[in-house]
Amino acid sequence: MRTVVTGGAGFVGSHLCERLLRSGDRVVCVDNLVTGSRDNLEAFDGHPAFEFVEADVTEGVPVRGPVDRVLHLACPASPRHYLGMPTRTLLTGSLGTQHALELAMRHGARFLLASTSEVYGDPLVHPQPETYWGNVNPIGPRSVYDEAKRYAEAWTSACRREFGADTVIARIFNTYGPRMRADDGRMIPAFVGQALAGEPLTVHGDGTQTRSVCYVDDTVRGLIALAGSDLAGPVNIGNPQELPVRQLAGEILELTGSTARLTYVEAAEDDPRRRCPDIEVARTRLGWRPLVGLREGLARTVDWFAARTAPALAD
Repeated sequence: MRTVVTGGAGFVGSHLCERLLRSGDRVVCVDNLVTGSRDNLEAFDGHPAFEFVEADVTEGVPVRGPVDRVLHLACPASPRHYLGMPTRTLLTGSLGTQHALELAMRHGARFLLASTSEVYGDPLVHPQPETYWGNVNPIGPRSVYDEAKRYAEAWTSACRREFGADTVIARIFNTYGPRMRADDGRMIPAFVGQALAGEPLTVHGDGTQTRSVCYVDDTVRGLIALAGSDLAGPVNIGNPQELPVRQLAGEILELTGSTARLTYVEAAEDDPRRRCPDIEVARTRLGWRPLVGLREGLARTVDWFAARTAPALAD
């Protein structure tokens, strides 16, 4: 197959491109490199089946030739980025999704929208099934990301109903692993970076709020299984192991051997208290579940960051 991956130079997108290439696909990565990086592509840049197109999906998706699948991941995804680029984030969810869907529909291609657990907001139902409509503040600072993805889901669903587009929606829960940006403001890279530097780990709120984190290899397996299915979704892709934030911080301190302490600061506005996916649909319809345990996934992530931190410290 020839698969287009928008946002393919980003954290999850680059892992997705790599796995698709290993499975024998021809891959076209489309990215404007605003939050993605060519460094994420160096493991397979130059591969004969890989093509990189630098483009902003809000202006179009300029891909020539046949297209069998479009996997739409383009969007600022970390708090630091979407809070710093609020209108760009909204445009990516609206115009960017429209352009990516138009490309898929022109070719009769399968379209996968990478949505997010953020559509559930600060949920009042636990764990969150796909049938839950969410508890979202539509005008809060986080709304630019939440509503961008909610709109993208609505647009995708409308094109399926009105035009018969072959679409599926994935709702991705917190994903972590190598190639995350150390400065993107997300919890795990922030904790790892602070622990490796011997600095106190900054916990927003009292640390009892929970997250369910999924290693990137498992997330990518889920997305590929979903793209290859006949499901329309939405389908939750995440790890149902729910952990307090301060426990995650403690695991990272132990893995890094850091003696630093936790420091508590005010919680971010609209920060959800609990987040945990109901993955029954993915289990029963896709045969998918996470395979990488928390300790193993965090160890791989710490090793990746440590390898990149050591040369900087030596300089």
